[in-house]
Amino acid sequence: MVRRRLWAQVYVAIIGILLATIVAAGLGLKALHPEWETRRSEVPPSLVGAAEVIAASLPADPASIPAQLGDTARKLELRLAIYDRAGGVLGTTDASLPRPPAALGGPLWQRDAGGPVIVVPLPDGRVLVGGPMWRSAWGGSTQIKHVTLLAGLLVLLGMLSWPLSRRITRRVERLQAGVDSLGSGDLRARVAVEGHDEVANLARSFNRAAERIEALVSAQQRMLASASHELRSPLARLRVALELLTDPEVAPTEVRRGALLTQAGADVNELDGLIEDLLLVGRLGSDQGAAARRVDLDLLVLAAEEAARHGVEVEGAPTPVRGDERALRRLVRNLLDNADKHAGGEQVEVVVTPVEGGARLVVRDRGPGVPEAERESIFEAFHRAVDHREGAHGGVGLGLALVREIARAHGGTVHIEGRDGGGSAFVVELPATS
Repeated sequence: MVRRRLWAQVYVAIIGILLATIVAAGLGLKALHPEWETRRSEVPPSLVGAAEVIAASLPADPASIPAQLGDTARKLELRLAIYDRAGGVLGTTDASLPRPPAALGGPLWQRDAGGPVIVVPLPDGRVLVGGPMWRSAWGGSTQIKHVTLLAGLLVLLGMLSWPLSRRITRRVERLQAGVDSLGSGDLRARVAVEGHDEVANLARSFNRAAERIEALVSAQQRMLASASHELRSPLARLRVALELLTDPEVAPTEVRRGALLTQAGADVNELDGLIEDLLLVGRLGSDQGAAARRVDLDLLVLAAEEAARHGVEVEGAPTPVRGDERALRRLVRNLLDNADKHAGGEQVEVVVTPVEGGARLVVRDRGPGVPEAERESIFEAFHRAVDHREGAHGGVGLGLALVREIARAHGGTVHIEGRDGGGSAFVVELPATS
């Protein structure tokens, strides 16, 4: 299969349109002005009289007419031809002179390759055709001149259209090269945005898509690396516990055996929770059935039910939202778990209020607070605070990452605000419908 280049298609299309325009214009003008081929404007009487004088000077013997006609033509510097009543040639000095029309009503102008000529019917029924001795610089027939002119015009238009077609398609070729680079694994592939047309908009869209893909792949790679690290810790502790429990040389006491089994159970629960969180993160990013599970619910009621498990009261007003109930419960639960871990025994506050176009959920604690430099990174998966110690709070760093992913999946946002007197306020804003 022959590969069709876009620039060649554009170039041929431009030339084709120009050629069709020229041909159509020529045909239209010919139809509107048939006198282009035969000028029927009035022939001056002086020229008619001169033609009759020339015809009268010719001999009666047909055989002598060509020689006499040639002498007259040389003296007057004319091209001459004379025809009988039936249209037969009696004599001519230039075979390229046009033959007279069959139905000739009177004198008329005609045009041939050498220039304008007159056709004059004589009183005796013969017809004289005459024109100047000089010939057009073009030479040849009218059709040849037209073809030559058209060919030259097409060459000129082709030279002018070439850079235009290449300029249009060169950007598309660069865009294709960028797509090929991205497809081959170069996630940093970008294309230059040139101009303000559809091709430029396509380049911008490609760059945005490439940035998004790079960010998603990088986040997945970080998630995979962090998950691998987090899974190793409880697995290593389980391996050690199992070795201690099954090693006959160690023979742990009943108390020690109970402690090892308790720790092993905690490690299993930690693994189960980590895997569940990882699956939820993946589902939020790619679940195609999320819209089907979204229902109308009251965020105040949902938050109150989850807060009751933590012994926390919720303030606010009924706040309708539309979303995945299971995911939103997980969002509230993770915020409450995080507040309990850092509240230092102080009471946690939960406030739900309707706002213009949606709802706001605020969970406040009186913990040590979050440094301003960490208020964005704290929502990243497996983030660890500077002073974090392994197992200090029983988490692996996915709770707040899930909060952000759930909020984003519902078209909302989450951020941290500081509190006067110490502590943090986690603010979630959700649209009324999502």
